[in-house]
Amino acid sequence: MAAAAPQPTASAAPFDPAPAPRRPRRSLARRLPVEGLSLLAGSLLWEIAGRTMDLPWLPPLSMILADLVTLLGQESVRANIMASLQALVIGFAISLVFGLVVGALMGRFRSVEAALDIYVNALLVAPTIILIPVFFAIFGLGDGTRLSVVVVYAVFVIIINTMTAIKTVDPAMVEMARAFGASEAFIIRKVMIPASMPLVMAGVRLGLGRAVKGMITGEMLVTFVGLGALAARFGSQFDMSKVFAVSLIVLILAAVTNWLAQLVDDRLTRWAD
Repeated sequence: MAAAAPQPTASAAPFDPAPAPRRPRRSLARRLPVEGLSLLAGSLLWEIAGRTMDLPWLPPLSMILADLVTLLGQESVRANIMASLQALVIGFAISLVFGLVVGALMGRFRSVEAALDIYVNALLVAPTIILIPVFFAIFGLGDGTRLSVVVVYAVFVIIINTMTAIKTVDPAMVEMARAFGASEAFIIRKVMIPASMPLVMAGVRLGLGRAVKGMITGEMLVTFVGLGALAARFGSQFDMSKVFAVSLIVLILAAVTNWLAQLVDDRLTRWAD
């Protein structure tokens, strides 16, 4: 009997998974017209209200912008802006390092979370202003008080978000790394931190916003330098136009820092698209 001819077999096609759908990003070209129109409409309403209502606490926007240009031309004002920036950068850097380390430890080790959770949550929800007299008694009218206020405002939200981000990492990835002999330090550095980066960066951005608030609060209530001190001085003189001019400087500073944080966020979490 003749041997049966071998049946032809279909060649296996190489596995080529479809690319994952990308999360659409709002391009800058699409955002600018909408944001520009919104700012223009708000500016016109402010100018009209300031000139027609004749309220002492609502000067026209044109007067505020004129005072803003005048203030920026003064050396003393520029020195105060630099003092505020210095306190913001140093205070937020301390908050960032401390918040990321403590938050990662609390998220990874239950014993650390049990020991520190009550303090972190209590200080997060407590009014930070009640601690300012303590800082004043310790550091006096100096940079230490300003930095302490910035740190207390920013650090706890970074800790909470980092802890939550670490705890939400897929346990299967951790077990796989451990199965291949990875050390605990390697797991935290190479597995848990990259996987938790989107939520960590959300906490960093929140902490940066709170750091700006802490900078202004400390300068208004305790020290005699910085943008907060300028706002307090002009407020005591009932010069509302200059108060709003200083407020615009603070808003511009907050917008620029938020934009920089967004750039870092996009760079570190690009893989999540």
